[in-house]
Amino acid sequence: MVEEGSTLMRRMEICVAEAEKRSGKNAVSMQETFTHAVTPDCLWRRYSEFELLRNYLIVTYPYIVVPPLPEKRAEFVWHKLSADNMDPDFVERRRVGLENFLLRVASHPVLCNDKILCYFLTEHGWKEAVYETGFQAKADSRLRALSATFRVRNPDKCFMEMKHYSDELQSHTSQLLRARARVADRLYGVFKVHGNYGRVFSEWSAIEKEMGDGLQSAGHHMDAYAASIDDILEEEEHYADQLKEYLFYAEALRAVCRKHELTQFELEMASQDLISKKQQREELATGIVRTFSFKGMTNKLFGQEAPEQREARLKLLEDLIAEGEETVKEKTIERAEHVEKAWVDIQRFKEQKDKDLREALINYAVMQISMCKKGIQVWSNAKECFLKM
Repeated sequence: MVEEGSTLMRRMEICVAEAEKRSGKNAVSMQETFTHAVTPDCLWRRYSEFELLRNYLIVTYPYIVVPPLPEKRAEFVWHKLSADNMDPDFVERRRVGLENFLLRVASHPVLCNDKILCYFLTEHGWKEAVYETGFQAKADSRLRALSATFRVRNPDKCFMEMKHYSDELQSHTSQLLRARARVADRLYGVFKVHGNYGRVFSEWSAIEKEMGDGLQSAGHHMDAYAASIDDILEEEEHYADQLKEYLFYAEALRAVCRKHELTQFELEMASQDLISKKQQREELATGIVRTFSFKGMTNKLFGQEAPEQREARLKLLEDLIAEGEETVKEKTIERAEHVEKAWVDIQRFKEQKDKDLREALINYAVMQISMCKKGIQVWSNAKECFLKM
């Protein structure tokens, strides 16, 4: 599931080896601390540090679909599975997810070259380095992003379609995960009911002489079948986690689209401001006011400005127009660069997604087929036991 050829992946071996509960300042507050091994050293990292690294990558590389972290609390679980975030099975699945996150980032053609990522993997005091970048000050506020979403006048059709696709991807994967959880609940019940067959056959065998051995053997097959569901559903969780990764990838894809909307919105605002300044210069130079303004009204009431005042205002407008033209130029370049880089990474993401989901769904289908064959085999064995009675 991880691309080959990354220089970082060739230089070091990355794995999240184990999780350990450590107490913070409050002795009651227990948190997992994960160790990731980067040959030849091992470092401890809290889940919050993985979050800090990802937030830094999102801000620093707004054109990249940054790989998601595994869920902090269990979602879409069937009722027999613990939703406790300290449950050993859940902690183990999250360990696998964190390792997958690091491998995804380290194998990315752009992210693998980031020095902060290298510090995260190799330095104990990496936090000082990430805060020194000032990335938090660069983070776009939710309010600005929301404003851009509703007020942008000329949205890019391709990015609008991609944003809609991310919504649909999230919707379909969440529906699939809910359906799987419901099926797992029912499957668990069906398998465990076979344990009742086993109990009845075993008790019945005690009162039968001719049929006793056959009934007892059939009961053993049923008991083994009933017990096998725990391992089956544990394997299913692995495939569910692969689907969840793309459930969370949908939000990362949306973030890239929202950044495009924001760059487009800022360009439109800068262009509108420049047009307004040029119109003011024209009105001041010709003395013809094309639109109603408070300044134009005062000029009519109290007379025109003195030539010196008019020249000073013209000079100020010229400076503001030059500044505005530079801003528009910068915003145009910023938008063009974001579009070009984002589209390259979105295409890379789509290829990765198609490959990963195809593999996960095929493996899930193979597992289901194997499970059904096991059921057929159990009943075939029971049939043989009955024939020998």
